[in-house]
Amino acid sequence: MRAGRTRYTSGRGEPEFLSALSRNYTRQTGRAIAPNQFLFLPGTQTALFAAMMTVIDHGDEVLMSDPYYATYEGVIAAAGGIAVPVKADPDHGFHIKAQDLENAITPRARALLLNSPGNPTGAVLNATEIAAIGKVCAAHDLWIVSDEVYATLTYGNHKFASPFDVPELEKRTVVVSSLSKSHAMPGFRCGWIAASEEFCARALPITETMLFGSQPFLEDAAAFALQTEFPEVAEQKATYERRARALVEGLRKARMVSARMPEGGMFVMMDVRKTGLSGDEFARRLLAEEAVVTMPGESFGAGGAGHVRVALTVGEDQIAEACRRIAKLAETLA
Repeated sequence: MRAGRTRYTSGRGEPEFLSALSRNYTRQTGRAIAPNQFLFLPGTQTALFAAMMTVIDHGDEVLMSDPYYATYEGVIAAAGGIAVPVKADPDHGFHIKAQDLENAITPRARALLLNSPGNPTGAVLNATEIAAIGKVCAAHDLWIVSDEVYATLTYGNHKFASPFDVPELEKRTVVVSSLSKSHAMPGFRCGWIAASEEFCARALPITETMLFGSQPFLEDAAAFALQTEFPEVAEQKATYERRARALVEGLRKARMVSARMPEGGMFVMMDVRKTGLSGDEFARRLLAEEAVVTMPGESFGAGGAGHVRVALTVGEDQIAEACRRIAKLAETLA
């Protein structure tokens, strides 16, 4: 800011930031990804809105895995689209199946909104699953809008895979992401779109109408973050994984509730179906009677019914105490 980096900037983004993304995505995909295949936007949410405004029109249908992030319905509706939830089976890790997507496609379908690693489910789709989903989308000429904000947070043997990594899917894939989760910088609002050169050229008038550029000093910070290795980033990932394992272990002996280790992200979906309560009812009682804050699974669509989402944003001691209180409430419902 002292250097005067506070003036109007390019609607695409500053050259250093775009070059940093180009290097990162070239390394990720194994093929050359040019700087003009990116647009700077203030966070994943704004990038998602711009992507939807570009690819869908009034009455178009957008498929999405259910449970889904809470803003997806609204951002699809804002662009004139119709959200079509496709249930992902909780007993199979909430992994959406290509055949289920195929069965949900109608002549009005225009796009698939993909989120892996997923919020709230923690599901990470592997390369084989991504390829099968991509094949369905190609057969029906669907766009793939891929929310990859949790791409750096995968656990165990689970590896991040993107449809953008598949050469045949590049032209129909629009990646939205940011530094909010990877670098714990949500307040900086530093995000982007990664897509084909043509898509970025077509989306640019929309993003300029929305924003007319962004803050160049923030883009400088984002470029620095993307080009630098930080031990804190690796430690953050390890911390979330430890907390997730502590939560799963803390509920292992509970009779009425259970939790599956997430494959990625910063949340755990806890199964409360044995209590006979909905996720909403259980979450409300848990807050009122045990002072433990969670989100009802139904907040994320019908596919989240009978579950609650637990955030891994507190320390392991607090997680252990929360598990004790959760199990206590569940036992009273036995």
